[in-house]
Amino acid sequence: MPHDISLITTISAGLGLALILGFLCARLKIPALVGYLVAGMLIGPATPGFVADVHLAGQLAEIGVMLLMFGVGLHFSLEDLLAVRKIALPGAVVQIAVATLLGMGVAMWWGWSIGGALVFGLSLSCASTVVLLRALETRGVLESVNGRIAVGWLIVEDLAMVLVLVLLPAVAPMLGGSVAGHEAGGNLWWTLLRTLGQVAVFVALMLVVGRRLFPWLLWQVARTGSRELFTLCVIAAALGIAYGSAKLFGVSFALGAFFAGMVMRESDLSHRAAEESLPLRDAFSVLFFVSVGMLFDPRVIMDQPLQVVAVVLIIIVGKTLAAFGLVLLFRYPLNTALTVSASLAQIGEFSFILAGMGLALDLLPREGQSLILAGALISIAFNSAVFAAIEPAQRWIRARSNLARMLERRDDPLAELPMEVDQAKLTGQVVLVGYGRVGRRIGDALTEQGIPFVVAEQNREIVEALRVQGIPAVSGDAAEPAVLIQAHIANAGMLVIATPDSFHVRQMVEIARTLNPGIETVVRTHSEDEAVLLAQEQVGQVFMGEHELAKGMTRHVLERMGKRTTGAADHH
Repeated sequence: MPHDISLITTISAGLGLALILGFLCARLKIPALVGYLVAGMLIGPATPGFVADVHLAGQLAEIGVMLLMFGVGLHFSLEDLLAVRKIALPGAVVQIAVATLLGMGVAMWWGWSIGGALVFGLSLSCASTVVLLRALETRGVLESVNGRIAVGWLIVEDLAMVLVLVLLPAVAPMLGGSVAGHEAGGNLWWTLLRTLGQVAVFVALMLVVGRRLFPWLLWQVARTGSRELFTLCVIAAALGIAYGSAKLFGVSFALGAFFAGMVMRESDLSHRAAEESLPLRDAFSVLFFVSVGMLFDPRVIMDQPLQVVAVVLIIIVGKTLAAFGLVLLFRYPLNTALTVSASLAQIGEFSFILAGMGLALDLLPREGQSLILAGALISIAFNSAVFAAIEPAQRWIRARSNLARMLERRDDPLAELPMEVDQAKLTGQVVLVGYGRVGRRIGDALTEQGIPFVVAEQNREIVEALRVQGIPAVSGDAAEPAVLIQAHIANAGMLVIATPDSFHVRQMVEIARTLNPGIETVVRTHSEDEAVLLAQEQVGQVFMGEHELAKGMTRHVLERMGKRTTGAADHH
């Protein structure tokens, strides 16, 4: 047996301490990710006591990055992105530009080089996928319009950062950095062309060959019935593609793993692949954050408090205000603007990857990485508080009618029904809140039966498409009286809330009953506890997905078995 057990020591110390501190953070209502980063700090070289192997931790972090990006690729849905493209694409690009310019401005004011300032600014511009998804899930808004916009925005940010990771080594010599294989006096355009060419060949290979080969391979392994072989296939594909892309095409591990996830998503077994690989992805993502924490020097908070404050203000205030203004500029409701901006008021894994690359390319000074890590720790720790401030901020704004009117821009043509809508459709009609997967099926059924209905939907692109089809629709948050008034709730026969956002259901029902005391209400919910609570509050007829699925399956089974029993009796 070899006596060098530094790998075992590093993993066991990192995971053990991460468990303890992550648990404490969770009890304090702080994201567990903060505990993982602090665990890394405690076993890192900047703090006294036990010091783990930093070199090994760096390699474990690389595996963590691969598996994290593989997970992002597995959940990357082009359809979801296209559904919110008109706000997510320009919004994310402009917000990245604003945050990058703010970061570059303060960094150059501190005397840094333009290359270091650029890496620093880009690192402050991208939010954490892990933190955002968990925050939206905790509040039950991941599947809502607000959640889809935030996730679409994040996907655009991730894609932009992947592009930066590809191009940064090529432009590093021009920015004053150094990288093996690139000389400062070389032809920049040829270097860029060669880099983009390699990436294009890799992407084409993955989209043409990978989309057919890897789902087929996954299916062949699944047919063996071996769970461990299936998990092994998923992990081997993720790490193998990431490693092969780096060695053969000069592409980063992160990009390779991202495309591995994307091609796996094409398989019908993608949900199983995500589920089977989740424990390993979670374990290595913890090691990734622990290894990042090991690089953090906490003395930067004492030595450079003003710089730390500036970084935190850019992340929490600068990014938030930029996103808030952009969402309102696209005429989305106040609640959407507040939710999206709160979601992006932190930085995470891409920031750490960029900072590490900036150091490796001799662009970012060591103190820059410490400032980025300090900003990540503080912004992630305060993200729950930022989300908690949404409701008070909304009430405060709406209490000031002039400010609310200015922000909401009620002159929006999609916020009012067109004058040419048949008035017969606005009496005794169904007001349908939400036109996603559930709402669309309800709408189709109402159309088949010739029952008039008006849609209230936050996604402006859906409202535009419905109006083209001749279906009355109004854009906005149905928790606001003005939206339901525009849907003519006072004359409606029924309110159907098909949106998964159960947080504002009570407000919608209360507004509807105030304007139309005799209206019948139908509500959708995902949680059994929420269903019981809503039923107790007498909000109307409550439907829960799992219950209705069980009823439908039970009805089918009883009908089929009843027919068999009857047939058997007749035969005898």
